[in-house]
Amino acid sequence: MRVAFLSLVSLLALLLVGCNEPPAPVQSKSKPHLVETATALRQTIAIERERTGTLRALQEIQIYNQEEGRITALPFYEGDRVSKGQVVAQLDDRLLRAQLARTQALRIKAQKDLKRIQGLVDRRLTAQSELTRVETELAVARANEQALATRLDYTTLRSPISGVVSQRLSETGNIAERYTHLLTISDQSSLITEVSVSELLINKLKLDDPVELTIDALAGRQSPNPLPGRITRIYPNLDPVTRTGTVEIALQPVPVGARPGQLARVRLRTQQAERLLIPFVALRRSSQGEYVFTVDAQQRAQIVPVVTGLRIGDEIEILSGLGPGDQVVVRGFTNLRAGTQVAVVINEALPGGAGTASAVGSAP
Repeated sequence: MRVAFLSLVSLLALLLVGCNEPPAPVQSKSKPHLVETATALRQTIAIERERTGTLRALQEIQIYNQEEGRITALPFYEGDRVSKGQVVAQLDDRLLRAQLARTQALRIKAQKDLKRIQGLVDRRLTAQSELTRVETELAVARANEQALATRLDYTTLRSPISGVVSQRLSETGNIAERYTHLLTISDQSSLITEVSVSELLINKLKLDDPVELTIDALAGRQSPNPLPGRITRIYPNLDPVTRTGTVEIALQPVPVGARPGQLARVRLRTQQAERLLIPFVALRRSSQGEYVFTVDAQQRAQIVPVVTGLRIGDEIEILSGLGPGDQVVVRGFTNLRAGTQVAVVINEALPGGAGTASAVGSAP
């Protein structure tokens, strides 16, 4: 009994001592999330893009025969120059000439018959139906004569343009069936190239805009490099898969040594315009679209959906969602969520001022 009483007294003493001790310190709040930010700025800037294309002749005519027959003349070979209207191929025309002569004789006979029948009709010595028959024969003879004269003309093939023979696909003495490809003539005094341009850039280009072209095959020659060119055509439709359109560029003037098939590097440059830019590394993507993390006045992270435009070097154009002066997070995304308290370690502003941004490669 005495032992139980002493144990109870000891327990009460311990409880009294515990009540007099100071309260345990409250644990400090968690540290803020460290991030680096950049400031969105408006800049007046022009955009440059380099694209590659292949030179080709503006006019390249394939010569086909419209009449069949043996080739009696094919005087030009690859590399030979021809003038517009010059005979480039001749087919055997003896059979057609004979048929034309027969038709001409029938036409002459029909003319004489018509004159004779008209006299008889005037004297009422024959029926009006006889006059109609002879008039019909004359009309048929004239039509046949015209058709054979046209076919005879098809046996002589003339060049529709001045240019260079780039292909010779047959030889003298061969039998050319109807619509056989005999020659190709290209006008290499006018060279063009076609390049693919993204839907974001093509609307910023217009006809007759100047461009620069570089032809690798002419490196080291005395001709200027880069070479001047102009946009001569912008195709109206876009590829629905790649979202790119086609731009045609003419090389003006054509330098010595430039040939169809050569590689051409085209540098496109838009007019200067004011654009809101942020670093490309700030852009995030999800199944709902593109967004960025911003830092508000209470130093909390916020998720802001954005609509982007062209990528310009290491920056990206923002079309909507942000304004000048907004701070966007460029580093420190791990475990970052909307509402997270952050501490900005570094804030970098984009280099301002007017200028030109260039990019090479797969950027739009």
